[in-house]
Amino acid sequence: MSENELKRTPLNDAHRALGGKMVDFGGWDMPVQYKAGVIDEHLRCRTSSGLFDVSHMGEIWVVGPGAISFVNRITTNDVTKLVEGQAQYSALTNEKGGIVDDLLVYRFGEEKLLLVVNAGTTEKDFAWISSHHSAADNCTIENASAKFCQIAVQGPNALKILQQITETPLEAISYYHFSEGKVDGVDAIISRTGYTGEDGFEVYADPKFAEQLWNKFLALGGFGDGDGILPCGLAARNTLRLEAAMSLYGHELGDDITPYEANLGWITKLAKGDFIGRQALAEQKEAGPKRKLAGFEMTEPGIARDGFDVYVNDEKCGVVTSGSPAPYLKKNIGLAFLPPAFTTAGQEIKIDIRGRKVAAVVVPTPFYKRRK
Repeated sequence: MSENELKRTPLNDAHRALGGKMVDFGGWDMPVQYKAGVIDEHLRCRTSSGLFDVSHMGEIWVVGPGAISFVNRITTNDVTKLVEGQAQYSALTNEKGGIVDDLLVYRFGEEKLLLVVNAGTTEKDFAWISSHHSAADNCTIENASAKFCQIAVQGPNALKILQQITETPLEAISYYHFSEGKVDGVDAIISRTGYTGEDGFEVYADPKFAEQLWNKFLALGGFGDGDGILPCGLAARNTLRLEAAMSLYGHELGDDITPYEANLGWITKLAKGDFIGRQALAEQKEAGPKRKLAGFEMTEPGIARDGFDVYVNDEKCGVVTSGSPAPYLKKNIGLAFLPPAFTTAGQEIKIDIRGRKVAAVVVPTPFYKRRK
């Protein structure tokens, strides 16, 4: 896709002004890194704060008396358990139990939910949701992605930075909850979820205020100081989420991967009643999945990459879904699908790195867990 055909977030000019190295990410023109580089961006998020443009993510409103029952039917988690101001990690699954996408469900009230889906799958997700929606569901659905910018500030200093420009008491927002308020005078949704393994907040607002909010975060976070905030690109976002063992659609998740295979049984509520894919998932749970996601670290020099084959006793038995150096842990780590018998911590494996079988070992996940 040519540069002119790529979608752009409202912060595209800001990324370029900061020296962002722009790449095609699922049809979006996004910064993969800035001048500081991936390692510095990663470490700054762990020790101070990092700023992320996630305006490319998709937002879908579901509104009406039947909103909760409809979303409960198309997702794996139990939407009825949400209280107002709470968010929930969930998945859309197909009839075979495969993951159409992972998403967040925000409850604004009895008749109002917001679904936040992945950028590269927004159109696909909306079409899929629409195909299962009818007038009988007694709710409306709207792809409102163009009406939002989304900026995430992550890291130990995130709360302190954001609290300077909002009267909303951030300490009162629990993990996976949100509030509506003003940020730098702008009407916003303030949520506390994150995709880095750190504490942090997401600010959803009208796209016309994106640059105002972005620049305010940089100024208040001490951008340019030795230990101040850094804007972070896609590469650091990926290494941060991998250290925290958070799944990425297209890698650990996909149309042919079920929640039980991806260690997402905890968001799969069979007891809630019928939902799309429930029968297939119930059968898989009873029989047990034939593969499961496991974390590993290299015990010999080498970096495992997506798609590399995994061996046990010289027999190919799995595949790497994500692999990378871990800047904070100073190890080479990864995630792979393996037969369940080989997913116990301490299991020795080998990974084919360009024709050379390199030693690794299965380890517990997450690889990194922040201190509370």
